[in-house]
Amino acid sequence: MKIEIAIVEDEPRLASVLQDYLERDNYSVTIWSDGSDALEAFREEVPDLILLDLMLPGTDGLSICKELRKTSNVPIIMLTARVEEIDRLLGLEIGADDYICKPYSPREVVARVKAVLRRTLPGHDQTGTEQLDSKMIINEESATVSVEGQSTSLTAVELKLLMALYQSPGRIYSREQLMKKIYDDNRIVSDRTIDSHVKKLRQKIEQLNPALEFIHSVYGLGYKYEPL
Repeated sequence: MKIEIAIVEDEPRLASVLQDYLERDNYSVTIWSDGSDALEAFREEVPDLILLDLMLPGTDGLSICKELRKTSNVPIIMLTARVEEIDRLLGLEIGADDYICKPYSPREVVARVKAVLRRTLPGHDQTGTEQLDSKMIINEESATVSVEGQSTSLTAVELKLLMALYQSPGRIYSREQLMKKIYDDNRIVSDRTIDSHVKKLRQKIEQLNPALEFIHSVYGLGYKYEPL
C-alpha cells in the first residue's frame, strides 16, 4: 500500500514539481491549494505525511498544524520563505516535525520526507544502511561512509554528527543543536569541539573524493549537509 502524502501549497508550479518527484519514489500524492479546504479534508482522513506551506489562502499553515496536533501526530514538514519563523518552528511551538526553507530543491524535499518517515512510520525503509544521496552511503552497523565506492571508517562521534546532518539535508544546525545530538549525556563542550569534529569529518570525506563537498558552513549559524 502506497504512503499517502499531502502537499498544501498555493503555488501550482511548486506543488506540481514536488508531486512529480514524490510520485517517482512511489508515493501517492494529493495537492491542496487552500488551507481551509485542506484542513476540512484532514478532519475526514489524515494522510501519512503533510508538506505544509506557511503562507496559505484561507487557513494559514501555523493554524493548520496547531489544529491537527489537537487530535493527530501525523508527520508535518513546514515549507517557509519566512526566515524569522524558523525559531518558532524549531522550538516545536506548533508541533511540526521539520521545516524546509524556500527556495529548495525537490530532491532535498524528498530526502527530508524519507528521513521524517523513517523516524515516525514503523518499518519504513529500516535498514542498517542509509542512502539519501546517490553519491554517499552511510552504514551505521559498520560505522563507515562510502563516497562513489570508496569507504572510510568513522568514530562514534563522527557517525552521530554525519547522521544528524545527513538525515535533514539543507537544514542548518547550530553548534548547540549538534552538541545535543552528539552527546546524549548532556556533557558541556565548547563550540570549538564541534568545529574540530566537523573539520576531521570533512577531511575523511575529502580523502574519498576531494572534488565533492557535502558539509557546508553557514556563517554565524552553523552547519548543513547538501546532497549532490
